[in-house]
Amino acid sequence: MSQPLSPERVRADVAELLGCDPAELAAEADLVDYGLDSMRIMTLVERWREAGATTLEFPDLAEQPQLAHWTALLTGGTA
Repeated sequence: MSQPLSPERVRADVAELLGCDPAELAAEADLVDYGLDSMRIMTLVERWREAGATTLEFPDLAEQPQLAHWTALLTGGTA
């Protein structure tokens, strides 16, 4: 069973795909500046759907590619 979505999980998943340490990701930074692209966003959408975010869609992430926004959207918490 996959780990439930938490602020730590969201940060760790993004960092894993970007090949960086989770602590390097600024909550308000544009993740595109870190190398995030549409293929990686789709990977995250699929991963997080499997973890319980069944209504998550690509535009939910792509329109505002910031860790703080994604964390609030997925967990209700802060990045």
